[in-house]
Amino acid sequence: MGTAKVSDSSSRDQIARNHNETDVVLNVYDLTPYNNYTYWFGLGIYHSGIEVHGKEYGFGAHDFPISGVFEVEPRSCPGFIYRCSISLGRINMPSSEFRTFIEDVASEYHGDTYHLISKNCNHFTDDMAHRLTGKSIPGWVNRMARLGSLCSCLLPESLQVTTVKELPEYHDIEDGTDSASTSTPRVSPEVDDTDQEKHLLSSKDGSSEIAFIREAQASCKMP
Repeated sequence: MGTAKVSDSSSRDQIARNHNETDVVLNVYDLTPYNNYTYWFGLGIYHSGIEVHGKEYGFGAHDFPISGVFEVEPRSCPGFIYRCSISLGRINMPSSEFRTFIEDVASEYHGDTYHLISKNCNHFTDDMAHRLTGKSIPGWVNRMARLGSLCSCLLPESLQVTTVKELPEYHDIEDGTDSASTSTPRVSPEVDDTDQEKHLLSSKDGSSEIAFIREAQASCKMP
């Protein structure tokens, strides 16, 4: 009888571990059709997102000091052309624990800190990959940014700092928590129609929905 109980307990533990295990996948997108030619030379301009627990997480620009980390359905980030997926390994982390993790990361990636050369979407996914698996993303994904950093002073300002002039709006998700929120981007009233820059987080047809991650708030301790 004792052996049977130990066996049942081990089975439950194994089921729990299997339930908590998840693949970590890098999803890569083309920003330009010219990637079809430059890809074979190890070059190109790409967007990437990290897929964990069936959701994809990316980093994009806006003009405000709040989270620029967002959640979308895997391989369907609006505005980009999906190219490929690269497995980075597996982790054993419950979805609830990962939610806390991504909220903490979001506090380090505000939309107004996005920089095409020094802090872009691929820097975000590389950081996520390191933290979760200890691995880096493939070098070719962000090679153009590294090359650009060598001569960024020669790049046009519109390429050096590319932002989305939209303010993410946060709403509670269905379970009543406020750790993540569905965003309906709102155009900032300060936007000059003649100064439109690339909208990294905008869907061309408006059919894809982006959920911005509400960043973790620092707890206040009593003196």
